[in-house]
Amino acid sequence: MHFEILVEDQSGKKALGVLVPEIVGKEHTVKIYAYKGIGRIPKNMRGPNDPSKRLLLENLPKLLRGYGKTFRGYTEDYPAAVIVVCDLDRKCLITFRQEMLDILNACNPKPNTRFCFAIEEGEAWFLGDLNAIKSAYPKAKDAVLNSYINDSICGTWEKLADAVYPGGASALFSGGWQAVGAEKSKWAERIPPFMDIMNNQSPSFCHFCTKLRELAGVA
Repeated sequence: MHFEILVEDQSGKKALGVLVPEIVGKEHTVKIYAYKGIGRIPKNMRGPNDPSKRLLLENLPKLLRGYGKTFRGYTEDYPAAVIVVCDLDRKCLITFRQEMLDILNACNPKPNTRFCFAIEEGEAWFLGDLNAIKSAYPKAKDAVLNSYINDSICGTWEKLADAVYPGGASALFSGGWQAVGAEKSKWAERIPPFMDIMNNQSPSFCHFCTKLRELAGVA
């Protein structure tokens, strides 16, 4: 099967580039596209006013329409699917999922699509595997890691920063959002190679794995 995976930033692309082949197996083809943030769903559903901004949700209506047409060229023996992965942040999951489904249902033809959300942020998937974090960061603070409740709305990247970054989230954020983004990118490079995808405690990561395996026909 062929997977087209859309993520909202480069750190997500780095992490999934390691994790997806482990989830579905090496016999499938995967392309991962990173955007420059999540943005907002355009009101007119036609696409962004400024495509150069490369914001995921603003481009999503146009992207899904395009995939609907492109995927017609794939056969039953080699099907294709698009996976949209984004952070839930503090949105309502039910409402946000329905907004995404509305975009998909407006497509004719509709591409085979799955929407997956990291709750609250992508770092929740790392925090679902504390052993991986400890392997990547042996000096990580156990007290901070053990205080985390999986997929809780708690300031997820801040929690991980408090565990692994010298001085914690406040020290990291003192360098501004550019410094935060650079550190998130490092986490996405260092932690996923140690992750045990079969024993992750993040429900949203397990949901992501289940959807990919169902599509790939992996038991």
